[in-house]
Amino acid sequence: MTHDLRLPWPEIDTVLLDMDGTLLDLHFDNHFWRELIPERYAERHGLSLDQARVEIKARTQAIEGTLEWYCLDYWTRELALDIMALKREIEGLIAVHPHVVEFLTALRAAGKRILLVTNAHQHSLALKMEKTRLTRHFDAMICAHDLGLAKEQPEFWPRLREIEPFDPATTLLVDDNLSILRTARDYGVRRLVSVLRPDSVDPPRTPDGFPAIHDFSDLLPIT
Repeated sequence: MTHDLRLPWPEIDTVLLDMDGTLLDLHFDNHFWRELIPERYAERHGLSLDQARVEIKARTQAIEGTLEWYCLDYWTRELALDIMALKREIEGLIAVHPHVVEFLTALRAAGKRILLVTNAHQHSLALKMEKTRLTRHFDAMICAHDLGLAKEQPEFWPRLREIEPFDPATTLLVDDNLSILRTARDYGVRRLVSVLRPDSVDPPRTPDGFPAIHDFSDLLPIT
């Protein structure tokens, strides 16, 4: 399947980019929650690995899509684990998706305003920017925790617009989370693009109604 998006770049002024699964390989986060956390939770609480997996899955599913789901402080309290210390144990898995830097450089050359908009906790954002050195490519980085709202919540988008003004009609959002894309669409963001392979280890997903990219070369050239 090809995904020739042919975006009308002259009509796009602002580009909103998600971090985990969009710019960065979601394999780091999936390995963290699927493997490392259950292992350490089992050790900490005297459970079998299977018991730990079941409990972690139930706990995460119960609050999926809320700000707490993304909050490292919340999980440190709930699981009695040092979440940031564990993230640093596997920080070598943090990786940038193919053609991201090329894409960001082309956006800058074309004069677009580039905003990183993430649900990730501030500490996670700092760690990933430290490892990837992507900070310099953005005009601003917005963390949902600073707004007190997750991107899945309809109230997030007008709140974001208050602190970083943008015209939804001339804005592109690239995000791997379909729920977030739907919420942004409901708010009026005109250009929406999904990611087929947030995790490089997992098989590609179905686009589910949104234009989708294999990697950021699909959005080039920008003219």
